Amino acid sequence: MKNNRFINKIAAFSPTGSPVLSVYLNTEPNQNGQFDFEAFVKKQISENESKFEEGSEDRRSFDSDAKKIREFLKEVKPSSNGVAIFASSGADLFETRQYAVPFEEDYFFVFEKPHLFPLARLLDQNPTYAIVSADTNSATIHVLKRGHVIESEEVENFKTSRTEQGGWSQMRYQRHIDNFHQQHAKEVINELEKIVRDEDLKQFVVAGDEKVIVPLLKDEMSESLAKKLAGTLRLNVDTPQKELFEKAESVMKQADTLADKEKIDHLKEQNYDEGLGVTGVEKTLAALASGLVQELYMTADFDEIQYHQDTVTKILKAYSPGDELNIPDSHHRGMIVDELIRRGIETAEDVRFIEDPFLLQDFGGVGALLRFRTETDIVRSATS
Repeated sequence: MKNNRFINKIAAFSPTGSPVLSVYLNTEPNQNGQFDFEAFVKKQISENESKFEEGSEDRRSFDSDAKKIREFLKEVKPSSNGVAIFASSGADLFETRQYAVPFEEDYFFVFEKPHLFPLARLLDQNPTYAIVSADTNSATIHVLKRGHVIESEEVENFKTSRTEQGGWSQMRYQRHIDNFHQQHAKEVINELEKIVRDEDLKQFVVAGDEKVIVPLLKDEMSESLAKKLAGTLRLNVDTPQKELFEKAESVMKQADTLADKEKIDHLKEQNYDEGLGVTGVEKTLAALASGLVQELYMTADFDEIQYHQDTVTKILKAYSPGDELNIPDSHHRGMIVDELIRRGIETAEDVRFIEDPFLLQDFGGVGALLRFRTETDIVRSATS
């Protein structure tokens, strides 16, 4: 997610005082084949426009944004299942993205800054990854980005066949076939290495005969590449693409669930006074403000994020001297959650959403692994 230029741009937005509309839509047809999102947007515009005085600059900005949004929705691609819109005419902002995967719900927010949580969660839930589908003489490597194939590479070699020869001749022929298969596996992994490097992929899935080609492919993987293997599938190269993608997605989710637990277990082990882990919105926010966070963890269930408002206000003021008018309102949970995400995008190596709400339930839904502790322990002093 951190390498996504779109969310980096949106997160870097500087408020101007004009209202900012953040709209997230599930553009899939409903059970009757109809689309609900246009009616939702119309209702939200009607309910929110009354918040701004007629003739005011803010009302003019809002009305202009509403018009642009309605016009844009007429051009949404039929293949899109999710749409994100950020608009503020008063701040010269109008950015949109269409995705093959849907947002869980329709949302319409009016803040001073773009609301990041739904976008950040969707990007984290749907990483770009590769699927290697191979046998002993051919392979296809697909790169999927949020439900879309963005690249496919094929590796194909001559087919080999067995003979009924016996003795030393058979042994030499078997050795020739084995060498050929190994060379094929080497070519496939070399191509995969290039794709992983060029696309900066963090994971991939391998599909094929788990007794023949999968072991050959694993033997050719470097240690760093092998760590990115999310799992394997017992499927042949003729498996329909839809089935291949669905089963690979299942493997990715299983790997993500396991990784979530491992990450949070490690966080808990480090969550002591001198450890490299902090938990809770308050300490995590202070650590982010100090540039100490290596990995930020946040529950994917927005409603599970809890904190002490007065303490959060104190931390925000402590790390924003002289700029108190622009600090987020701690009474508005969406603003505080976005502040965590924004600072995580700016300074942490990774921002990870934890799907199981129970893993971070005892910590207000937020935690972080630190790069190091400072001698003065800024995290503790800011939250005491």
